Order: sequence, then C-alpha cells, then structure tokens
Amino acid sequence: MTFRPRFITTDAITAALTRIERARGFLDAAKLSEEWFAGMQARALLLEAHHTTRIEGSALTLDQSERLLAGEKVPDADRNSARELLNYKKAFEFVSRYLDSGDPITEELIREIHRWLVRGVRGSTAAPGEYRRVQNYVVNRGTRQVIYTPPPPAQVPALMSDLVAWLRGRRTENAVLVAGIAQFELVHIHPFVDGNGRSARLLSTLCLYRSGYDFKRLFSLSEFYDRDRPGYYGAIQSVRENGMDLTGWLEYFAEGLAVQMDEVKLRGERVIRQDVLLSRARKRGLKERPTKVLEALVGLGRASIAQLEKALALNRRSLQRDLKLLSELGLIREIGSGPTDPTKRYEPLL
Repeated sequence: MTFRPRFITTDAITAALTRIERARGFLDAAKLSEEWFAGMQARALLLEAHHTTRIEGSALTLDQSERLLAGEKVPDADRNSARELLNYKKAFEFVSRYLDSGDPITEELIREIHRWLVRGVRGSTAAPGEYRRVQNYVVNRGTRQVIYTPPPPAQVPALMSDLVAWLRGRRTENAVLVAGIAQFELVHIHPFVDGNGRSARLLSTLCLYRSGYDFKRLFSLSEFYDRDRPGYYGAIQSVRENGMDLTGWLEYFAEGLAVQMDEVKLRGERVIRQDVLLSRARKRGLKERPTKVLEALVGLGRASIAQLEKALALNRRSLQRDLKLLSELGLIREIGSGPTDPTKRYEPLL
C-alpha cells in the first residue's frame, strides 16, 4: 500500500491560506506583551481541551473545564469527562516536549499521544496506545445508524505505516494542507478502539507546530469544529462520497484555521490600538482617576455609566466629569441620544 492523497488547490483553499499567512505575519511582527501572549495561550489550551473532548461527548461546561485545568476540585463535574479533559492537557504537554526534541513523527509517537488521551478513561476500554483488533464503526449519535465502517483491523498496521512514511517524506504540499490531510487520514483509518477524533485533531496540531505554523499557540481548531458540528462531519464524509478526493475537507480545514487566525489577529490589533490610546492619554497628562476610567472602558469595550460605577466604585458625579473630559479629548465617544437615555453607552475610540 502507498498513501497518495488526492485534492485540488481551489480558489477557496488559496484564499484561506492567504488569510492564514497574513495572520502569521502579523503575529511575527506585532509588538505584543509576553503577558498578553501567555494569557492567550492559556485561553487557547482551555478552548481546545474543552471543545475537542466536547465533540466526543464530554458533559463539562466551559466554566467547569476552566476550573479543572486551573487545578481546582469540581465535585459536580462528570468524572470521565473531567479525566478526558485533564488527559488532553497532559497529551498536549507531551507533544510540546516532543517538539523541543526535534524527533520525527513515528507510529509510536501517535500511539503515545493516544495513550495520554485515553489513559484511565471509562475503565481504559479504549486500549491506550494499541491498534484495534476488532472492527469498529462510526455511528450517528441521534439515529444510531452506522455512517462509516473503517478498514478491517488487519489493515491498520500497514495503513498507519503508509501514513507515517508519507508524513516523513519530502513534502511539496503547503504545511497547512499536510496537517489537514494527516487529520483526515487518521480519522479514516480509525486505528484505535476509541479516541480517534481527539488523536487526529492533536496530530494535525502537531503537524502545524513542527512546520513553523504554531501561531504562538493561540488558536483552537476544535472550537471551530464544535461550533459547526454538521459542517465538520459533513466535510469529513464528503471525502468518502467523492471517491476519496480530499478537496472539500481541505477547504473546510483551511477555512477553519483562517477563521481562528482572523480572530486572533483582530484581538491582537485591538490590544495594539488600546495601547496606543492609553499612551495618548498619558501623554496628555491625564490624572489617575480619568486614566482608570479610560482603562476600564478599554477593558469592557462598551459600558453604561452604571456598569462603570460598579466596576470602579466611583460616585456618579465624579464619573460623569471624567467621561465628559475623555470625550472632549477625543478618547471616547457617547452612544445614545441624551443624558436620560437608558441605552446610553460609552466606548473608547480605538
């Protein structure tokens, strides 16, 4: 067997890759604080861990996931879902250590990723790190109908060997597309009893990172998939419905990463504009209190006077004077028809 992925680089793929490169260039050049990057990286890990396990049936809320990853005890959290979430974090940390080593992708590496993901979950019935010895099926959770029958277990070792050989070969395809192909093929082979989707999504992240497309580790593809489950499953199924042509899936994969990176770029640009605005305020010699009002507005994005009162613990008269000053200096603007308008809001002029 020899793995030869088939696809066409369509205009949609090219457009998505252009947006990805634009965001990559922005992140490489942007002067953003280490604190901002650290916060965004932590947020991206939370979102990826939460959504990749949620796709597979996790019952955790985002708040529960955040608290668990912070090391808190969450008594009301589903036990297996909590374990799957924490397993993802350990698997991600394992992948991060692997990247530092510079070692190539191997079958054993993929099996080790799987071990980290499913260890101790649901009685370890997923056989951590072992290729399946039974026929498995992909079933529609709603209708219980079989929607995909993976290759027989006897074919799994050869198919995995082919995939790894392809990944380790000299690649001419764009690195983003290589990651998308790897993700689909691992899902298609379905080499493990359980945990194939999580393993495939982490493998694609690994492929991106090792090719220099780590984007400061600020994105979460699983968040995109979880927002659009029908589109995600439909894009995977489209490959099988079109004679194993990967074009439709790669359009979806590239668009997903482009959407994620557009969002990261927008956040970064906003932070830069916020810094510029606060710098302008300081240069104008604003006193401490109106500066704090401006900082609060920058953080909130848009707020009513009642929200600012609560956030800053200031009396309304003082707050109104500060808002009037900031407005006269061209640092904020009012949204609303007058002082008695209940919908009146203030926002920074970023």
